[in-house]
Amino acid sequence: MAGTQQLSELSFATSNENKFQEAERILSNLGIKLNFFKTTLEEMQSNNLSDIAEQKAINAYKLVQKSVIIEDDGLFIDSLNGFPGPYSSYVYDTIGNNGIMNLLADSKIRDAKFVSIIAYCDGDYGVKLFESSIPGKISSSIEKGGWGYDPIFIPDGESKTYANVYDKDKFSHRAASLTKFSNWFLGKQKDNGQ
Repeated sequence: MAGTQQLSELSFATSNENKFQEAERILSNLGIKLNFFKTTLEEMQSNNLSDIAEQKAINAYKLVQKSVIIEDDGLFIDSLNGFPGPYSSYVYDTIGNNGIMNLLADSKIRDAKFVSIIAYCDGDYGVKLFESSIPGKISSSIEKGGWGYDPIFIPDGESKTYANVYDKDKFSHRAASLTKFSNWFLGKQKDNGQ
């Protein structure tokens, strides 16, 4: 029972409720209870997603004062030289999916990838990063459903966007990073005898 109590101490710091709900579903299926720590973390400007995630995790730990994870992700579009990449959140908030579709209006090459980094921070281990990426392409139209870039990203091997695939939680970029994280985190708990 003590192990279960320890696992429930893990917080997820984000202002994005959709992101938290997705992470909570995925991690609960992997045996980890997640608490929502709603906050807006300052995001440093960088071309490197790992640097951004690491700094956000450190800032989150200072606020939460206990084990915390954050997730930072980016949509990297080949024909746009990786844009919006680490600026995905800002680009979504300013031009949205319509803006991305306008940028790609004349492009036949629509290859892209979604990258997710889970950053864990606590007082003992410092920051640990868990990164995954899923290749795919940008759809020719915006599908209904989902949130963020879900309505325009089609993962390889699928014919529908993240917004309409069956059980996105099983193969998304976020699920892959959360799985890597949970394997390490549960192993750490086991090693500590919990």
